[in-house]
Amino acid sequence: MVDKWDIRGFDRSAAVGLCRAGVNPLAAVVLSSRGVRDMAGVEDFLRADLSVLSDPMEFRDMDAAAKRVKRAIEDREHVAVYGDYDVDGITSSCLVAEYLRSKGLACDIYIPERLEEGYGVKAAALDTLKDRGVSLVITVDCGITASEEARHARDIGVEMVITDHHQCSGTIPEAVAAVDPKRPDCPSGSKDLAGVGVAFKLICALEGPEGVEGLLEKYADLVAVGTIADVMPVTGENRTLIKRGLEEIKRGRRPGIQKLREASGIDGKTPTVGNIGFAVAPRINAAGRLGTTDVAVELLLTRNGERAGNLARELCALNKERQRIEGEMYREALEMLDRRPPEGRPIVLSSHTWHQGVCGIVASRVSERYGLPAVMICVKDGVGRGSCRSVEGFNLYEAISACRDKLLSFGGHALAAGLTVREDKIDELRDALGREYEASRGDIPAKTVRIDLEVIKPELLSLQNVEALDALEPYGPGNPQPVLCMTDVTVENAAGLSDDKHTKLWVSLSGQVFEAVYFSKGPEELGVKVGGRAAIAFTPQINEFRGRRSVQLCLSDFVPLG
Repeated sequence: MVDKWDIRGFDRSAAVGLCRAGVNPLAAVVLSSRGVRDMAGVEDFLRADLSVLSDPMEFRDMDAAAKRVKRAIEDREHVAVYGDYDVDGITSSCLVAEYLRSKGLACDIYIPERLEEGYGVKAAALDTLKDRGVSLVITVDCGITASEEARHARDIGVEMVITDHHQCSGTIPEAVAAVDPKRPDCPSGSKDLAGVGVAFKLICALEGPEGVEGLLEKYADLVAVGTIADVMPVTGENRTLIKRGLEEIKRGRRPGIQKLREASGIDGKTPTVGNIGFAVAPRINAAGRLGTTDVAVELLLTRNGERAGNLARELCALNKERQRIEGEMYREALEMLDRRPPEGRPIVLSSHTWHQGVCGIVASRVSERYGLPAVMICVKDGVGRGSCRSVEGFNLYEAISACRDKLLSFGGHALAAGLTVREDKIDELRDALGREYEASRGDIPAKTVRIDLEVIKPELLSLQNVEALDALEPYGPGNPQPVLCMTDVTVENAAGLSDDKHTKLWVSLSGQVFEAVYFSKGPEELGVKVGGRAAIAFTPQINEFRGRRSVQLCLSDFVPLG
């Protein structure tokens, strides 16, 4: 649901200069549209070596964290890694546990059960770990708000080292160390690391500067998967970590990731942010959503190829089940909205039959479809647990905070949040969120497709030129895939895919025909008319089919012109 296009254009003189210096013409145009003016700028843009990585000792409390973990290694203590059930948390847990086990430690992994325990450190879990003989708990991707739990750990004789990347709220927990780049008093400039990135900085601190290259070879694949899945900016340090991780994934040294790529059908493709984010990460995430994180953990840690293959197939089956549940919930949500249209206000829906682990995905799809904030609430025994997704410009956390008198609990950030509400307060919550949205409507920007350039000459989209865009990888937030546009194409043909869930088109410009695809909408919903004219925004890609390579346009917007 796009409101307008922003065709940024490019600096022609800069692009010409880059071309003369040997940069491919299409890559030069895209780079110049993003402010790169000379070869020095190109080198800075593409740099992904060790010089980009920050000093882990710049993080507040990292010295204390490293000292405590080193003592645990020297004394052969029983340690536990306490993680989260999403991909970032699972990869973080596997990374630290694998490292500590390589040092000879007994190391448990504790990931809370999503539906029963919920997110974050729990006192009961700490009691369980104490009973197992654990003396040190290292949190990954969680813990920075666990002040009460840190006190409980101290009371029962368990020490805690916290590593996290979430926003701090109030007092920093009284642990041995609390490493989080988002701490107000943390001097490190690496504010955009994922939880797995912070965990990696901890083991870098343990090994010292001379050990970083070896750690990248062993663990960059896990860092890349977790960082991609958590949709972190692909800039600066993250760009280096992701690029190195994709290289390690291509080498195929970790059987679990390799077998998961095979099972998801992307093993013949070069690893990218896109195919890791859309094929590998959701299958790992499905384990957490459906309460079977142990499958994902074993997959990532096993060195047995046959076992990895079995676990990868199991994760694929779990993901299909997740997709089935998601599809049913999404259809039910649309039926509810047909009966009760949102009328330009936040969408708040509830059901006694929905699966809590999938609510967030459905909320995202509903929000995207209607261009409105969406809250999906799973009700059980009179209490609803909701997953919330917002739109750009509407701070969901602040809005929910303003409705706190209707809630039992809540947490999150500007674009995503969770809440707990009594069933008899759901209607009041819907009305209160509506008032908050109305009050801030003027601050909400139009949904915009940002376009690098308009294609006038179709020969610019040659196979060679589109292939050259691979040099700008890895793409992601902060370095998005190039988006181009054609403002007057003819629709030569069209067909629905997967029961009209998607659309395949053939469009022409100046006599040259291009194959194009639009995901998540069928031809009728798009308004496609064969023989008609249209404006299209798209990312050019290379399609490989039966050994044949061709340029394909992946559409981000389709505007019928008649």
